[in-house]
Amino acid sequence: MTSSSQLQWQCVSFSELSNLQLHQIYAARCAVFILEQNCPYLDIDGKDPHCHHLIAWDQNGEVAAYTRIVPAGLSFEEPSIGRVLSSKKWRGTGIGKMLITNSIAALRELYPNAPIRIGAQAYLEKFYASFGFVTVSEMYLEDDIPHVDMLLGAEIK
Repeated sequence: MTSSSQLQWQCVSFSELSNLQLHQIYAARCAVFILEQNCPYLDIDGKDPHCHHLIAWDQNGEVAAYTRIVPAGLSFEEPSIGRVLSSKKWRGTGIGKMLITNSIAALRELYPNAPIRIGAQAYLEKFYASFGFVTVSEMYLEDDIPHVDMLLGAEIK
């Protein structure tokens, strides 16, 4: 069993990533989104240089979990979370909950008082709802995978 205490979390801009870190992120994204989900698409879409990247590194320096923190106006009108993944060996450990909790915290720090929008795979709708996200669209296909848009309201202080 893997332990969350073996993780090192990092949230950085694109320019703060080393070449090796970027390579590891792209390898993890390719493994999950293209190979596992059998979904051929162009993962490197030009958005990464404008985003922050939240990475959980395991004790071997490999990507255990990852999200792309997207500024408002790039994917949606609101800031958003994208490219959400956990590596195969970390699934079932609670890392997904930690990832979304840390992603929301990063967005709240980077974009205070802004709502957060996600394009969620439809089968994860209840998972995201557990964090307060509300479905705001009908189901649609993105790369032949059912998705729904979900919104988390702005944090009121």
